[in-house]
Amino acid sequence: MSFWTAAVVIVAIWALVTIYSRRNDGALGVTRDEDGNPVFPPTDAAEQAREIAELRERIKVLERIATDNNSLSSQQTRQIAADIEALRDRQDG
Repeated sequence: MSFWTAAVVIVAIWALVTIYSRRNDGALGVTRDEDGNPVFPPTDAAEQAREIAELRERIKVLERIATDNNSLSSQQTRQIAADIEALRDRQDG
């Protein structure tokens, strides 16, 4: 068997295994992440409810991060801190 024949056989086996695994993944509802690792769907309602609760908590945190820096009290706090630093610089200079 020549090198090129072996290479073709290896690629054919790899393609068949990939096709077989993707077809079975689709039948089971399994998806793949960006690294190619299988991600299984939640199996019961309690696990789905827990996952939804975790995602909602993450969204709340992200919303708080996005809005806290733009609120009026945050702007006032930054202004007061800038005024204090300006007074310190005047005192030192």
